Amino acid sequence: MALLSRLARAYAPHEHRPLDGYVVAMGAFGAMAGALAAATRLSGRPVPDRPAMADVVLLSIATHKLSRLVAKDAVTSPLRAPFTRYAEPAGAAELNEEVRDEGSSVRHGLGELITCPFCLAVWVSTALTGGLVLAPRLTRLAATALTATAVSDFLQLAYTITKEKAEKG
Repeated sequence: MALLSRLARAYAPHEHRPLDGYVVAMGAFGAMAGALAAATRLSGRPVPDRPAMADVVLLSIATHKLSRLVAKDAVTSPLRAPFTRYAEPAGAAELNEEVRDEGSSVRHGLGELITCPFCLAVWVSTALTGGLVLAPRLTRLAATALTATAVSDFLQLAYTITKEKAEKG
């Protein structure tokens, strides 16, 4: 890790960039992807040449919802608490949090990962896609629940905006 510390200082001399934390995150992602690939091979389940468009849409919306749920939802803040510090509310049941700078760069790197819905989406979509091969019925069921929740969120926001406009106008 001393090499990574030197590399991080040379890479960003005026800003803390937790490269060793990123290496750990990339290694964990590689391990997850490798485990999914090995499980798929051992299961003998066929990997589709081309996923059905309905599955792509379903997993895309489910990925969006689960990524935001883990990264921003107030209820999931205990999962992020070891890596973050509460900053302020961020709207409808979401929080803004700051990544903790004290402690290790690994903690900091993981904090950046789990507070970023865009970063988490790669992990979530990989897990859901693997689930679609290994346990398609269960994965579609879970993805359907997440998708319904995401659609409901958008409808709730649209309702609130419409109501506020009606009250002003």
